[in-house]
Amino acid sequence: MGHFIKLIGKMILSMCSVVFGGVLNMLFVKTPVFQKIRYPIDGGRNWRDGRRVFGDNKTFAGLAGMTLGTMVSQVVLGGLLKVLGASHLSDVYRRHENTVRYNALAGALFGFAYALFELPNSFAKRRVDIRPGMTTKKKGLIGKLFFVIDQIDSMFGVMLVLALLSPIGILRYFGYIALGGVIHILTNLGMIKAGIRKNL
Repeated sequence: MGHFIKLIGKMILSMCSVVFGGVLNMLFVKTPVFQKIRYPIDGGRNWRDGRRVFGDNKTFAGLAGMTLGTMVSQVVLGGLLKVLGASHLSDVYRRHENTVRYNALAGALFGFAYALFELPNSFAKRRVDIRPGMTTKKKGLIGKLFFVIDQIDSMFGVMLVLALLSPIGILRYFGYIALGGVIHILTNLGMIKAGIRKNL
């Protein structure tokens, strides 16, 4: 049991920069600066079914904000772990030394992959007429299915980056995705309570 708890703690620590990057990005999208530079990735274009490709919520500014926010978070977290002599507690450093350069690269890749892997889900939701930010309003099996996908879609990309940087094995890969989904829900609930986010 003790080994399992340590493993979960290590996995959570390995994902912390993505969690903090997401929070920083949510704060960023509330700023006037974001409102001035936001531009939808799909350029406002519709797919051949007459619906938007991704929607207004998927912007180049948001992609950049997630990439930079996670990069900064990973650099700060990596620096803290190095000072504490605790780099071994994160899977991010299984094969690489804990340096500012490596942390900046890993964090940027984590954030970029997080944002990039949201796009297929957004594309699919537009096809079934789920408006941006309204997944929880969709009733029935489709709504439940997309709610689950919303929690884990980005983790497939983030964990792919982690697996390339520090091979983790297929079981741990999917374990990370499941744990990431739980953390995603808890983080969103916290941001809703803090008034940063409106819904799950």
